[in-house]
Amino acid sequence: MEFLIAILIIVAILVLPNIKIVPQAKSYVIERLGSYYTTWKNGLHVKIPFVDRVSNIVTLKEIVKDFAPQPVITKDNVTMQIDTVVYFQITDPKLYTYGVEYPISAIENLTATTLRNIIGELELDQTLTSRDIINTKMRSILDEATDPWGIKVNRVEVKNILPPRDIQEAMEKQMRAERERREKILQAEGEKKSNILIAEGEKESAILRAEADKEAQIKRAEGEAEALLKIKTAEAEGIKLLKDAKADQAVLTLKSFETLANMSDGQATKIIVPSDLQAIATMGTTLKEMFDEKKK
Repeated sequence: MEFLIAILIIVAILVLPNIKIVPQAKSYVIERLGSYYTTWKNGLHVKIPFVDRVSNIVTLKEIVKDFAPQPVITKDNVTMQIDTVVYFQITDPKLYTYGVEYPISAIENLTATTLRNIIGELELDQTLTSRDIINTKMRSILDEATDPWGIKVNRVEVKNILPPRDIQEAMEKQMRAERERREKILQAEGEKKSNILIAEGEKESAILRAEADKEAQIKRAEGEAEALLKIKTAEAEGIKLLKDAKADQAVLTLKSFETLANMSDGQATKIIVPSDLQAIATMGTTLKEMFDEKKK
């Protein structure tokens, strides 16, 4: 009985550690007698004691590595610091295990050298404005270089580009000058538009005033003409009535006296005396004598 228990314990010690459950998104690289044997996917697996061993446990998830800033030199000899982020995924656990020693370090070094080569062909301004081009070139080169290692590079992003301090200050001054230039241009355009609007307003106002004065003068002229026409019409009507009534010289003389009286009642300071005033006076005396004899 004790012997059976001992056998069971030995079997448990030998078998249980060799039963493996591989979780999702993991792969086990198995070696048999020191050589690659197989790759376990997710599920239950059993290896032979002392014969098989787990050489490597590989994750199949996408891996993100943020590498430290690397010093690079542009085509116009400006040294700057650039750090990158690489997104990659292990597609072949066997190649990843046996393809390269320290694959993460290899990717970092490959990224640094590739970045130096690309930046070395660009000037400073191109480097600062061509991130998409740099990302695309680096992804293509890294993906091709890491393919024998069982690695798929999905994306490469340039995280930061840090020029030297003096270059940054010069760029800031340039940006400040550019902003001030744009501000002055906008102010000048605004003042120009404002002056144009003011001038157009004054022009329209002057035109309206001139048209109003013109209309007023026309109205005044029309009123004066109409008044003069009415006066002349009235005078003509009066003369016509006198002619129709066959007024004699005495009536006309009396009308002249009335006109003279009206003129004397007015504000005029000068009175025009007709040349036949003596004849009118003689006629007045004769009329008076005639009236006196009738009274007698």
